[in-house]
Amino acid sequence: MQRHWTKQLMVFACQTAFAVNAFAIGTSSPAASRATLKMPADYRLVWADEFNTDGLPDPAKWAYDTERNKAGWYNEELQYYAGPRKENAFVQAGRLTIHTRKESLTQAPDYGGQKYTSSRLITRGKRDWTYGYVEVRAKLPCGKGTWPAIWMLNTPGVWPAGGELDIMEHVGRDQGQVFSTVHTAAGHGAKGTGDGVKIPDVCRAFHTYQMHWTADLIRFAVDGLVHFEYKNLRSGSEQWPFDTPQFLILNTAVGGLFGGAVDDNIFPVAMEVDYVRVYQRSK
Repeated sequence: MQRHWTKQLMVFACQTAFAVNAFAIGTSSPAASRATLKMPADYRLVWADEFNTDGLPDPAKWAYDTERNKAGWYNEELQYYAGPRKENAFVQAGRLTIHTRKESLTQAPDYGGQKYTSSRLITRGKRDWTYGYVEVRAKLPCGKGTWPAIWMLNTPGVWPAGGELDIMEHVGRDQGQVFSTVHTAAGHGAKGTGDGVKIPDVCRAFHTYQMHWTADLIRFAVDGLVHFEYKNLRSGSEQWPFDTPQFLILNTAVGGLFGGAVDDNIFPVAMEVDYVRVYQRSK
């Protein structure tokens, strides 16, 4: 049985969700009236990458997800996710940069015919968490066809039963619209639950993407302003599978049924990450 730990297994469903407005996107209340999200005072830092050491991403913290390169990634995405390669993921001057390029790595043994390269970094096998406060400060790539994401997947590897937490997604064809979505067995793909918020300078400036996950509630925010929350209704694991570990993912996809048509003139583009921090309640 195939391990369902890849985001792309939602196939075209996620695209459909946004296309038919299955949940209200872009309708968050004005910033002045939205709730604020702050890290609880009794939480402590349990894991972080400040990207202070130049070179390839820290192998003690990050692995490379390359599993579907040969067969092709789901959602009809067009990228090849490279392994350790400075042209696609590199740390310099206190920032991680994920470069997405128009190039074909035809000599790679797992080359699947892609004409774009990118990187998909995961903490799977390195570190995962159950509950906590996650904060990532990043500047996103611009241009039609880009699909950067900051998200989490269930470590045991069953999708959608294990749940998926999309802290941030953005597609270049809808510039400045940031999404947060929850996928479960009760609602995934076209029936995913989420909301979005407009951040006009999302590709020109760094913003802080946050998620506070407890046994009762998951809240998503940008720069401390909440735009979506998901409650535990105590109706069973189909609605709330979020009591088991999840690992972190940073990636930029290209095209596909959600990313849309690609403008080749935009490349290379970059997703820059200032830091990734995870906090949990003190024992």
